[in-house]
Amino acid sequence: MASTTLYRKTGAEVGTIELPDGLFAAPVNTAVMHQVVNAQLAGRHLGTHDTKTRGEVAGGGRKPYKQKGTGRARQGSIRAPHYEGGGIVFGPHPRSYEQKVPRRMKRLALRGALSAKFADGAVKVVEDLAMDEMKTRELVGYLANLGAAGRVLVVAPGRDEKLERCASNLPRVEIILADSLNTVDVLNADTLLIVMPALETMTEVYA
Repeated sequence: MASTTLYRKTGAEVGTIELPDGLFAAPVNTAVMHQVVNAQLAGRHLGTHDTKTRGEVAGGGRKPYKQKGTGRARQGSIRAPHYEGGGIVFGPHPRSYEQKVPRRMKRLALRGALSAKFADGAVKVVEDLAMDEMKTRELVGYLANLGAAGRVLVVAPGRDEKLERCASNLPRVEIILADSLNTVDVLNADTLLIVMPALETMTEVYA
């Protein structure tokens, strides 16, 4: 079974802790991870872009000039697509970018991402990360003690208002619940900081 050092938030080593092999020693399938990441990023696309067709553009209710006798091509409206200010042909309209991915594939990708981070030495487990005061500098101090650098993803066992408020002032620190992990956030993190009680939830949900 995989194991790693268990830390206090002061940075002191408490001992070692065993990690579930199903999450941190799983096979890394890069093809599946790539597909799941693409699907997740596509799902974040709002798809609210819209252009107006010639039937939606205001104006152009009458012919710009008479049908015959001018020597020019016949025209029915100044809102035709070839006129400036006219409608758009084949422009984008609101749609969903969602890509359906089987849940088993999502779980496989997440396990692979966690295992890859563990293999890279980017996973740290801390006994507790409760904040004594709602001050960002206190959280910055804890992260420095733990050697959590770069983009830090803190996996918390449950909602903690003090921790979330402190982290909200740090653009490179994100708090995520143990039952809401996703492949993109795990792969984007330089350090995956797991609060010890969250391991049980992760094992129940994903292993």
